Amino acid sequence: MSEYGPRTPQQPVPNPASGAASVADTIVAAATPPGRGGIGIVRISGSGARAIAKAVLGRLPRARHATCGEFRSAHGAAIDSGLALWFPAPHSFTGEDVLELHGHGGPVVMDLLVARAVELGARPARPGEFSERAFLNDRLDLAQAEAIADLIEAGSAEAARAAARSLAGEFSREVQALATAVLELRTWVEAAIDFPDEDVEFLANPEVATRLADVTARFGRIRAAAATGRALTEGLAVVIAGRPNAGKSSLLNALAGHPAAIVTDIPGTTRDVLRERISVDGLPIHVADTAGLRESKDVIEEEGVRRAQAEIAGADLVLYVVDAAAGAAPGELESLADDPPALVVWNKTDLAPMPAGARGIAISALTGAGLEALRERLKSAAGYREAGAGAYSARRRHLDALGRAQSLFELAQARLAQRASFELVAEDLRQAHRALGEITGEVTSDELLGAIFAGFCIGK
Repeated sequence: MSEYGPRTPQQPVPNPASGAASVADTIVAAATPPGRGGIGIVRISGSGARAIAKAVLGRLPRARHATCGEFRSAHGAAIDSGLALWFPAPHSFTGEDVLELHGHGGPVVMDLLVARAVELGARPARPGEFSERAFLNDRLDLAQAEAIADLIEAGSAEAARAAARSLAGEFSREVQALATAVLELRTWVEAAIDFPDEDVEFLANPEVATRLADVTARFGRIRAAAATGRALTEGLAVVIAGRPNAGKSSLLNALAGHPAAIVTDIPGTTRDVLRERISVDGLPIHVADTAGLRESKDVIEEEGVRRAQAEIAGADLVLYVVDAAAGAAPGELESLADDPPALVVWNKTDLAPMPAGARGIAISALTGAGLEALRERLKSAAGYREAGAGAYSARRRHLDALGRAQSLFELAQARLAQRASFELVAEDLRQAHRALGEITGEVTSDELLGAIFAGFCIGK
């Protein structure tokens, strides 16, 4: 239990996507994706699940055992036949009574089973509502709940393994251990507040220095691991930009490993944004190839340049391609902004070398020279390290919370070094502890919950 106190099971939490919906309702949804398949699953959760089971199956199945039976309509006609799984509260995914009907995976069958549950008092579930209830009933913390969506959306084996570790609670345990260390340090500081004449003795205590060093090291480890996790989960948004005929589309094709873009010697071939998703050692990279940047009176090309500039504004990294044989125009590279960061890519080095003293990286999209070094630079830009046994999925909000917590902790350290008021130090540590609580959901808001669970698929 944290200092914030436990969440109250079954406590209604307004969700912007839910309208007047309440967690007291019984909810139903197809847990398998739309379309035809061998098996389709309908999931029901809530206090009404028991009565629905008896009405649909004619009896209550044995808890946590697969039971074969027919799923019947209000008139006793068979809708389908299959397996029923009954999970009485609190030993279920949501912490409520849960019934799962595993039938034949046709859309009509699924719709009929959902309609039958609604007829018996359930309502259609919102996206992510089952996971939200698991969080509200303390079956999962918020980071674990997010890991469910990350596991479903995983674009590589590395991302799936990382999400599975977060779902198992590895990330949460790391965060909670860090929060505990911050809380213990804050407790020491608050104890010293009652003895103002002994502040020198407190600051000289070697255990205080040891605890400060331990928390600093923990922040470093967890932020590095979270950066890798965020890269695995969200990927890196890369925009290929530059003047016409620098070889931007050739670079896209070389990175993608197939002819994703049309390549000609005619300047301005690329008019619109071309998108490709590639993977570099498990790191998902979302690449956008854009129109050549130049002034033009051609209305279509002018619109292409405008779209290119819009893409650049939202990128994590810009690969600014320059024709090494033609060289950069006067002031061209000096005009590159720092936000987003730009990496100058000197292309066509099979025809001419990268200029001496120039910044950037030398490649040839035609021969493949330098592409491996470019991939390493992409991983570095994402803060990505090889996803070993300790990797776990994380999101941008987790990194933001960790960054705020570390900044507050470092401020507390600085105040201690300056022998500032211990009350200020304690408040900094309290705020740092609170920021860490945002990650697991010990501290949260209705708006945050709405934003997180609205992004889930229905039925999960």
